[in-house]
Amino acid sequence: MDFFHYENNELFCEEVLVSDIAEQVGTPFYLYSHRTIVEHYRKLDKALESIEHLICYSMKSNSNLAIARSLVNEGSGADIVSGGELYRALKAGFPAEKIVFAGVGKTESEIEYALKMGILMFNVESMPEADLIDYVAGKMGKKAKIALRVNPDVDAHTHKHITTGKKENKFGLAIDEALGYFTESASKENLEVIGIQAHIGSQIVSTMPYVEAINRLTVLINDLEKIGIKIQTLNIGGGLGIIYNEENPSTAQQFAEAILPLVKPTGRKLIIEPGRFIVGNAGILVTRTTYIKKSGSKTFIIVDAGMNDLIRPALYDSYHSIKPLKMTGAEDITADIVGPICESADCFAKERKIESVNAGDLLAIFSAGAYGFVMSSNYNSRPKVAEVMVIGDKYYTVRERETYDDLIKGESIPEALIRDK
Repeated sequence: MDFFHYENNELFCEEVLVSDIAEQVGTPFYLYSHRTIVEHYRKLDKALESIEHLICYSMKSNSNLAIARSLVNEGSGADIVSGGELYRALKAGFPAEKIVFAGVGKTESEIEYALKMGILMFNVESMPEADLIDYVAGKMGKKAKIALRVNPDVDAHTHKHITTGKKENKFGLAIDEALGYFTESASKENLEVIGIQAHIGSQIVSTMPYVEAINRLTVLINDLEKIGIKIQTLNIGGGLGIIYNEENPSTAQQFAEAILPLVKPTGRKLIIEPGRFIVGNAGILVTRTTYIKKSGSKTFIIVDAGMNDLIRPALYDSYHSIKPLKMTGAEDITADIVGPICESADCFAKERKIESVNAGDLLAIFSAGAYGFVMSSNYNSRPKVAEVMVIGDKYYTVRERETYDDLIKGESIPEALIRDK
């Protein structure tokens, strides 16, 4: 579900003609539908209403302040993985007591910052991390609330780069050794163990991996109860998939129907950490065709967006639907849609059927709201693109396009290298 649609063969975002935005803002740019974001959040929140729960939006999927604030207004919490994401979450208005700090490599300064701000809890991924949080909390005269992230060794059947719940992954603590980890953590003077957490991967289209993980976690919770460790929260992570091409992911209601019968009997508060599910199909990348190149039997549609703007196809070989902003009814052609970056991997689609376009025509790369701008870079010294949000019949630039001056901000040439004095 999203609110990008064609009227009279032209693409609209909610009530705004996308080509009008392109003429004013320039290309490339990311465009987000506010209505899509809040509707996805509400669907999930509604599906889980029969149980005490907290939805912590995954900031890593898209950390733009306007998107984050849209979810703050809906009552969401935040899942963060760095001090920078914590800063962004607080600036957007997320209450600190609704923020969960995940990630395998938290630093001492990040832990201190999070404790100072009063976050809900840390998802602890190793015993050395538990030791460090205990030390920092003790130094600050605080008691840190934590959940231990357990690796349930569940195959989420997703791309190898985004699976996180198998025993060979770097994340979490081995479930068959978890009792010892919980016991050791609970014995630390400055830690309060309140939860258990698992995250098994991203772009998961079936409910079965969640069912398997929850069943394994429930056994562990019962074993912890027997030794006097009370678990208050059950955090099953995020990872809910979306439609990029022909996937058939579970809906919010189907997800809830699968997991709630397992979670309710535990009596624990449910925490989930969705990102892609909320924003993935709420965003597109708008780009302009610069050249049509023919080489032998190949046709290349060269656009002004590159892999530095959207790296998912290069990194994961991922599929994104690509369509002209204005459908003319021209005959379909088969072409590679590529960017200007000096890398062969700079390709958004290979051998893709698309309506014939000309230089200057605008294209939309769909399903780009998650892991789009947040993974962008300045490779080839390209300024990062603008981000725009549509709310009803108005649009707002929610991040200005970078300039060439921005590219060298903070850089300097040592005096020893300057010879023309």
